[in-house]
Amino acid sequence: MSRAEIAVVGAYEHPTRWAPDKTAYQIAAEAARGALEEAGLTFADVDGYACSGVGPIGVLSMCHHLDLQPDWLDSTAIGGSSFVAQVLNAAAAIRDGLCTTVLITYGSTAASERFAVGTGGGSAGDPPDAFEGVYGPTVVGAYAMVAQRHMHQYGTTSEQLAEIAVTMRRHAGLNPHAKYRDPITVEDVLASRVISSPLHLLDCCVISDGGGALVLTSAERAKDLKSTPVRVLGGGVAARHSGVGVRDITDIAARQSGKRAFERAGVSHDDVDLCMIYDSFTITVLSTLENLGFCEAGEGGAFVQGGRIGLGGALPLNLDGGGLSSNHPGMRGMFLVIEATKQLRAECGGRQVANAEVALCHGTGGFLGIQHSGATLVLGRS
Repeated sequence: MSRAEIAVVGAYEHPTRWAPDKTAYQIAAEAARGALEEAGLTFADVDGYACSGVGPIGVLSMCHHLDLQPDWLDSTAIGGSSFVAQVLNAAAAIRDGLCTTVLITYGSTAASERFAVGTGGGSAGDPPDAFEGVYGPTVVGAYAMVAQRHMHQYGTTSEQLAEIAVTMRRHAGLNPHAKYRDPITVEDVLASRVISSPLHLLDCCVISDGGGALVLTSAERAKDLKSTPVRVLGGGVAARHSGVGVRDITDIAARQSGKRAFERAGVSHDDVDLCMIYDSFTITVLSTLENLGFCEAGEGGAFVQGGRIGLGGALPLNLDGGGLSSNHPGMRGMFLVIEATKQLRAECGGRQVANAEVALCHGTGGFLGIQHSGATLVLGRS
């Protein structure tokens, strides 16, 4: 089937960043209603369902909560990239005739539950993890290790990483729902306390409550719906780990998933008008840009300077403010796809990228430098 045959027809981000009065299930359900209403659909139209991050058998619990009995289910759990991958899985299921309309949801109360995202240690409970988990690496420690290596190998500076945080905050200032909107400077980032050297507090994502939902169906069916459809052009999913003894920690899964995504979408880097890149930490963005091929290895530091990744620049990133300033409830891949969809519909007001036709989303899950996933998705304006 052609790449134009699957479309995102509903994309809703829950506005909350702090919801101690709600459960993750409530947030997901409210987001689901928002996405379906946007498309002009109801829960009765949903025959495929996907979710992640809500317990060991969360997809079943969520089906109960939403009163769904779908023909197709997906509970992909590969960390923050899960929802990007689920868009690709949903597209394949619709193409194969397993279902016609897929709802994907996420809800989290990480902030109100005081969950310290990124600071927990690794687990040695599974045999493959025992070789590294036993030493207690934290998520932020693993990413800091990649940043240290990048600085040592390529001369990347803390000022260059800080430029990413400053740009994301500038975009957040244009998003009324962003958690932090006050401008910051490179000096502010460097003056914030060190969390895991060389990463400062403002190099790290925020912790928030939040959620969102997506609805996908065939492009043919989308013609009869009330929303503007956004085409799923292509994508790829990959993993990196040190299980075979190869340990170049600056080589990440985005290199593999991105290559496949560009090939399958039939687009080039020059065709991309905006990117939504997982920004758990500033080093995540810099490393992802290199591995996706937007610049060569070691050139990421210079690439993110000079306004290139800001609104109005050559490659604007994370126009909602990203995980660094807008929201990060624990698994941010959902919001990458939502913002990209809204940008391609030209619905983003003051943060809108002019004439956006192609958007790239890339999610990262797990521990960069130890074991992680990468999922790349290319979307196109209908």
